[in-house]
Amino acid sequence: MKSFSRFSRQRPPFFLSTLLLPLVFLLAGQTGPCRAEEKIAIGLLPEMNVFKQMQRFQPLADYLSQKIGLKVELSMLSRYGNIIDRLETSEIDAAFLGSFTGALAISQLNVEPLARPVNLDGTSTYHGHLFVRRDSGITDVAGMRGKTLVLVEHATTAGYIFPLAYFKRHGVDDLDSYFKEHYFAGSHDATVSAVLDGQADVGVAKNTIYERMISEDPRVAEELVILASSPMVPSNGLCARQDMDEELKNKLKEALLGLDKTPEGKKVLEGLGATRFVPTSREDYQPVRDMAAEAGIVLKDYKYYNP
Repeated sequence: MKSFSRFSRQRPPFFLSTLLLPLVFLLAGQTGPCRAEEKIAIGLLPEMNVFKQMQRFQPLADYLSQKIGLKVELSMLSRYGNIIDRLETSEIDAAFLGSFTGALAISQLNVEPLARPVNLDGTSTYHGHLFVRRDSGITDVAGMRGKTLVLVEHATTAGYIFPLAYFKRHGVDDLDSYFKEHYFAGSHDATVSAVLDGQADVGVAKNTIYERMISEDPRVAEELVILASSPMVPSNGLCARQDMDEELKNKLKEALLGLDKTPEGKKVLEGLGATRFVPTSREDYQPVRDMAAEAGIVLKDYKYYNP
């Protein structure tokens, strides 16, 4: 797939150039639907069921396509850390990055954060929850020894960096020896379900997914209890590759910031569970850098992997 920033044209023969010149000027003046060969790819993280994730973001992609005059294609990633490789190899032009993948991409690829959504509660941040079953008898880290821990992915703040820092703070430096087992479920909703269904004793997830699941299944609030929460970090924002055309970056940012100004945009926001978008900067990711440092992770050198 060709993306906007890598789109190129071969020079036609002279007689073809002469014939096509009027058509070129005509197309250059178009403000309607974009041409099929011009498109950008925006990556999505698998933070929840991939079908639900695509369903949530497709209206936004359609809206952005109309606003910027280029077709916006969504690329659902199978793994969190793959997004760094996709950005680095120019397979995608931008991505809605979580706080850790955002901090990682800023540190390693110098991506530019553009905008992030404001949640229904008025915040543009999220935090991680560490939880257990209410009937488990577990009330602290000491009670977790020898139990099963379910995490999300190596490249998530709420699903890995936060619990890693939390356990180190409480004297647990080696998850392998402290827990009977620990594994990665791959998405935040899967970790909640694992603890809810008794497949794991301790779980972690971002609060926005946890609260969304409460609205879908009251058992989450009735049968689970939160023992700890992380500091606030930026909600998933759109970050663009460093080499993306500046005009295109500005168009994307303006389109996101203007979503709440039109009926069509408000409908898109409703599907995302947001009220509007706000500007985002590299400085907003400092709490993630601090948490990563506490967890013993050097962002510049961190290599994502799956065991």
